[in-house]
Amino acid sequence: MPAPLTQTPRTPTAPAPADGELAGALRPRHLTMLALGGVIGAGLFVGSGTGLRIAGPAIILSYALAATLALLVMRMLGEMAAAMPASGSFSVYAERALGRWAGFTAGWLYWAVTVIAIAIELIAAATILHQWMPAVPQWAIAFVALAVFTQSNMLSVSSFGEAEFWFAGIKVAAIIAFLALGVAAVCGAVPGVEAPGMDNLTGRGGFLPQGWDSVVAGLLTVVFAFGGMEVVTMAAAESGDPARSVTKAVSSAIWRISLFYLGSMAVIVTLLPWDAATPGRSPYVAVLDRLGIPGAGRLIEVVVLIALLSAMNANLYGASRMAHSLAARGEAPKALLRTSSRGAPRLAVAASAAFGFVAIALDHRWPERILPFLAKAMGGSMLYMWLTVAAAHLVLRRRLERESPHLLVVRMRGFPYLSWLAAAGIVAVLVLMALDPEARGQLGWSTLLVLVLLAVAGVRALRAPRNPG
Repeated sequence: MPAPLTQTPRTPTAPAPADGELAGALRPRHLTMLALGGVIGAGLFVGSGTGLRIAGPAIILSYALAATLALLVMRMLGEMAAAMPASGSFSVYAERALGRWAGFTAGWLYWAVTVIAIAIELIAAATILHQWMPAVPQWAIAFVALAVFTQSNMLSVSSFGEAEFWFAGIKVAAIIAFLALGVAAVCGAVPGVEAPGMDNLTGRGGFLPQGWDSVVAGLLTVVFAFGGMEVVTMAAAESGDPARSVTKAVSSAIWRISLFYLGSMAVIVTLLPWDAATPGRSPYVAVLDRLGIPGAGRLIEVVVLIALLSAMNANLYGASRMAHSLAARGEAPKALLRTSSRGAPRLAVAASAAFGFVAIALDHRWPERILPFLAKAMGGSMLYMWLTVAAAHLVLRRRLERESPHLLVVRMRGFPYLSWLAAAGIVAVLVLMALDPEARGQLGWSTLLVLVLLAVAGVRALRAPRNPG
């Protein structure tokens, strides 16, 4: 059985990285904001309206269930990342726990889904900017935006870290301001706005106007908003002190994410009648309009744009690091290992951005058809990756306790019960997707992608040279 993977912590005075070695330039503040910004995306600001319309005030229960599941996964990832920092994150852990086939499948699944996400976020951001600048073609806006972020990621990891720090800071500031204003309105402290009391929570059909089934349906719409948190465990491998940095980032992010998501949804369901929510329209805008905030629509539109660009930047980083990690393990072309003098994996960044440029051309040729297709292709892939995290954690935690207990600086409390609970919850959501007519197609595409990758991994295993004896 292989020994646990360890990496020597870098220091700020470490020499320049050699070719093929990633830099260690990220600081704890970068990781903390990356952990927060990674899960605060456009899905929260816009997509939450669909869930509110489906479940009514009970959508807060859907968010609580999804947040609990996501935070359990984050805790498991944080434990493994602190003990075994690796830019390949859960792909490396899956390989060490379950075998090369698992690492190959998890790594390439993440890379494929992430480059698709880059394309989706790029096209969505370009659509917003095109509305502001109708004279500029949408494809040109998308091309320039992707080129800028690609170049930024090729320069150094510190440029990525600074960009994400400020992007995440703006998103966090927007949510804090919304929470403060919302709480003031609930308490009747906003001039000209009458405190709603409990009317929107207990009236209009009550807290569960659509029944308990709607909580389950709402869960399927909101759980995917929590994707993206794995990036912080990749970035930890490029910090000066990976174990300490990821410990601080994960611990601080867990309660803050809970506050931001559940707090903002509590404000929304208290101030906004659930039947006034419109799918596709931000409930944040609806609440601000009711409070008489001028320019609320444009304000949230700016925040959504920043969220999209931030997510695209983080996904480009994550995809390039996963490609680099796969190459280091012999699961991708060795050329992707090459790095610049500052430790940036330029070829891996370029390869990860390439699909985005192709998507720009396809969207220009077939507008409004590429985005829905790409979204379907992503489907339940995030859940499969979360399930891989849980499986790897169940194996590696016991191995670490037996062989290297001193590495467990972050511990998943309630092990193994909470790990099994997380795995069961993920499987339950996958089953719910299979039973839901709208989600079934997305799950089908994701399952097909997983099966194809498993088949490729199997063929590679059969062709691999065997050690004699």
